[in-house]
Amino acid sequence: QAQLVESGGGSVQTGGSLRLSCAASGYSSSSHCMAWFRQPLGKEREGVAWIDSDGGTTYAISVKGRFTISRDVAKKTLYLQMSSLKPEDTAMYYCAASALCSLYPEDFNYWGQGTQVTVSS
Repeated sequence: QAQLVESGGGSVQTGGSLRLSCAASGYSSSSHCMAWFRQPLGKEREGVAWIDSDGGTTYAISVKGRFTISRDVAKKTLYLQMSSLKPEDTAMYYCAASALCSLYPEDFNYWGQGTQVTVSS
């Protein structure tokens, strides 16, 4: 059974940094596209960053240059290094996996439970 477990969320001040982790198990994570999505309270889920099976990365415009997605294939772990954090980055962050990369959350098969990131001004 596929499972994704996020960790690393927390509260930071504007300009701070956090690193999120997502441990994958129960499926061939190295052959899947993996992504980070976020959902601010009361808003729709939005894509943040994607990494495909070849290591190619894509970022939302709002985080490009501040966030870095990476994966450790041997550890079956996905990461999101977040720097220069802003209050508008406050959201529940989810990792997700799919056989093919897509911008849309509905195309992802596997989801973690989420980890909260709060950025105060």
